[in-house]
Amino acid sequence: MAQTLASAKRVDDSLFSAASLLFVPGSRADRFDKAKAGGADLTVIDLEDAVAADYKVSAREAALGQIAEDKDGWAIRINPVPTAAGVRDLAVLADTEALPDTLLVPMVESAAEVAVIAGVLGDRCPALITLVETPKGLRHALEIASHDAVAALMFGGGDFSGELGVELAWEPLLTARQQVILACAEAGKPAIDVPYIKLDDEAGLTDECARSQSIGFAAKAAIHPRQLPAIKSAFAPSDAEVAEAREALAAYEAGGGRAIRFNGRMLEAPFIKKYRAVIARHEEQTNA
Repeated sequence: MAQTLASAKRVDDSLFSAASLLFVPGSRADRFDKAKAGGADLTVIDLEDAVAADYKVSAREAALGQIAEDKDGWAIRINPVPTAAGVRDLAVLADTEALPDTLLVPMVESAAEVAVIAGVLGDRCPALITLVETPKGLRHALEIASHDAVAALMFGGGDFSGELGVELAWEPLLTARQQVILACAEAGKPAIDVPYIKLDDEAGLTDECARSQSIGFAAKAAIHPRQLPAIKSAFAPSDAEVAEAREALAAYEAGGGRAIRFNGRMLEAPFIKKYRAVIARHEEQTNA
């Protein structure tokens, strides 16, 4: 368990500075280089939704071939653990010499599924990003996020909207998003938001990124490289925010760590925690 926990912590640290994830189908190895060149903080080779059943084996081989060649900045999304495709993914991963640093696990509904992966892969288990995509998964979100092997939780809004019979839009899924945020906050893990699916709606993407960041998401996934600039801009602290955080921290320390007046408002411990998080995120992104 010690090795699994260490692995999870290592990728957890990197995800704190990662503002963006980009998915690329495992069945399109010809797109791997282009996807990586898009500049996402983490490029995810997808073996699940983006790959038809007849191409699952070849997609997995292509993904693992990429990891064997260069795993820096790459992750793999496997198939759901309770499915035949997911079982095959785990069996192959268990016998694979080069594993990615991060695995995304879809349709997770209990911590028991996480324990299965950790048990199969043992001390070599990568850090896991678990996707909450169903009402049952959301009900167990805290339990899932709290598992040692889990580095972050991602909200799978596409499947979730289908479960509810609603549009994949902000208002119908706001309550679910907020519950994911609360679970991640209690577990001390980052939360990642679902991709914005309207590729030609730049204004809509910018607006949703701002909303996601404002309620506590640490990152957002993308399905096309041209979405990445808007995502990175929304989730990276601005120069003004960094400057304000540094000024506030200096004023608070100069005041002896007591509540003080700062820029016309009260500055006390809860706000200091937020300012320290801004500085930490800025420094990790700068050094990434």
